[in-house]
Amino acid sequence: MSDTGAEAAVDVRELTVRRGKREVLHNISLTIPGGSITGLLGPSGCGKTTLMRSIVGTQIVAGGAVTALGMPAGSAALRRRIGYVTQAPSIYSDISVRENVAYFAALYGAERESVDTALAAVGLLDHGAQRGDELSGGQRTRASLACALVAAPDLLVLDEPTVGLDPVLRVDLWKQFRELAAAGTTLLVSSHVMDEAEHCDRLLLMRDGHLLAQLSPAELRERTGEQNLEEAFLALITMGAPA
Repeated sequence: MSDTGAEAAVDVRELTVRRGKREVLHNISLTIPGGSITGLLGPSGCGKTTLMRSIVGTQIVAGGAVTALGMPAGSAALRRRIGYVTQAPSIYSDISVRENVAYFAALYGAERESVDTALAAVGLLDHGAQRGDELSGGQRTRASLACALVAAPDLLVLDEPTVGLDPVLRVDLWKQFRELAAAGTTLLVSSHVMDEAEHCDRLLLMRDGHLLAQLSPAELRERTGEQNLEEAFLALITMGAPA
């Protein structure tokens, strides 16, 4: 169980990751409640992507244990249950948006109808015939998200999905994330923009490979006495709060 009382979709215990002789994640422990949006926030280079890769199962770890959806991270049975969207859009430029999503649907063994459902969810149903290299940056990001959504994953891991998007697209994406969570999907969304913390049920706050805290936006405000979340995060750093 997570600290909120909901069953944990992700459980990380004493995770340590090294690159060469340098330790990049330092003995991290956390839980992510099921059916929620958890924001992973912190400055660029603090270890957010490394932590996400550890949860997805694509990162070699030096120590600790990571469990996702009740199984060790990286288990073959999780491949159809976890969607992962990296910072760089992961679509093929020489085929259409629809063909990209259909390709991932075939990989996951999803029904053909799921292609239109995924395209509609990201607002690209009318752009399905466009090639990947004809899309704007924001459209490529949404196409990558559709490729992850087509399998209807139980856990969706999104690495800074709103970077470079205009404010309207950011609002639309967060609305979609909320709808997914309401339907039972667990989302882990990283960002270095603190105002996005307001959209999250829970926050994981990182700095320099350390987990500073796991709490709700309201609890962050209460702990620091700051109403502005960016100022609250800075106050937390000053306090040196443990996870």
